[in-house]
Amino acid sequence: MAGVRGMISKAELESSVASKDIDTVVVAFTDHYGRVHGKRFDAHHFIEEISDHGTHGCDYLLTVDMEMEPVPGYSYANWELGYGDFHMVPDLSTLRLATWLDRTAFVLCDLEDPRTHDLVTVAPRTILRRQLERAAESGYIAKGASELEYFLFEDSYREAAEKKYEGMRPSGWYIEDYHLLQGTREEFYNGQVRRHLSASGIPVENSKGEWGRGQHEMNIRFTELLEMADRHTVMKQAMKEIADNTGVSITFMAKPDMTEAGSSCHLHVSLWAGDENTFPGDQVFGPVHGSDVFHWFLGGWMAHVPELMVFFAPTINSYKRYQDASWAPTRLGWSYDNRTAGFRVVGHGQSLRIECRIPGADANPYLAYSAVLAAGLDGIVNQIEAPEIFEGDVYQARELPRVPYTLRDATDIFESSEFVRGAFGSPVQEHYSHFFRMEQKAFDNSVTDWERWRYFERI
Repeated sequence: MAGVRGMISKAELESSVASKDIDTVVVAFTDHYGRVHGKRFDAHHFIEEISDHGTHGCDYLLTVDMEMEPVPGYSYANWELGYGDFHMVPDLSTLRLATWLDRTAFVLCDLEDPRTHDLVTVAPRTILRRQLERAAESGYIAKGASELEYFLFEDSYREAAEKKYEGMRPSGWYIEDYHLLQGTREEFYNGQVRRHLSASGIPVENSKGEWGRGQHEMNIRFTELLEMADRHTVMKQAMKEIADNTGVSITFMAKPDMTEAGSSCHLHVSLWAGDENTFPGDQVFGPVHGSDVFHWFLGGWMAHVPELMVFFAPTINSYKRYQDASWAPTRLGWSYDNRTAGFRVVGHGQSLRIECRIPGADANPYLAYSAVLAAGLDGIVNQIEAPEIFEGDVYQARELPRVPYTLRDATDIFESSEFVRGAFGSPVQEHYSHFFRMEQKAFDNSVTDWERWRYFERI
């Protein structure tokens, strides 16, 4: 991306390779969970072969569970089809320095069918591309930013695993929301993250302590949504690797501990036509002066949350976060600058935007932003009006609809939705319905510590 520090062209990569400043290129893509997979290439080989022709990866990676086991039941890839390859095609507009790694560059890929060269329909980045194409056909450029929260622990990832993630030591020992003294203690990690991200094509605005003990938020500059989803993806990978190299650990679980606040991924989104934000206007919605586009986009987004909840809250753990008076929204209302609302409208004039507080830090950004666009664009097409602005404590508004309670509930709604089928196509709906069903099944088939504590002796 031109003008952003840390983003490099192929010619600049060639120069850095010639000077021996770079010798490795990470070629990457995300799976359904948002995890980054790929290969590390010798930089000379990347320049000579991979940058123009791409490489191959096993298509089973779009059917695996968290343990990397290929899950049966997908029509896209399965044992009967032999688990062939997809084509990993580097998007050179994402080529960047990876300053947190030694002499390394990083590039993200689109996935193509090696026979037809069509984009793989069910790949997360393809799904977002399709929704951005729909927006462009209507004359809109979608822009946004992810506010990503996480918990920092003094234990290394290996130590945490050996402890079975029990008795871990958070980096802070009291609630530190905006607290600078506690934040200073954690600068050994967060300072590294800010500096490396800013030098690696991800402009940082700030970091700050959050409500939980050892909880933080990293805020990066807004941009067009595909680039933002890319930044979000690289940011999470970099933050985990920096933690690993530092001997500490972080987690993006939505609710790692029921005694602490959950970790969110607040999405800030607006639609633009050229250099103009289309959300400001002459209509008055409480303190908001907005346009029809703003009103309908908000209306569509809110109307379709239940059908798209799995893209905002993709795990069993996601739904533990939605507790009243917990800073996580539980009801579908909108307000201006009100943190009890699932939809918090902020800014004015050219900065007017919709902040959705529903997604957790565990969301896949490509899928989450795809859901935003699909719902909002449907709102514009069908002129779906947003409900009246809500004033007061949304947690107490029992008359407002609630977000789905569980992954099972959310998957049922997603799987049966005519809107989802129309917006994303049957292959995507069927593929992801199966993915979320299998995630639910993995939990249903497991024996938890909760069960042992509750039933081992006393049942």
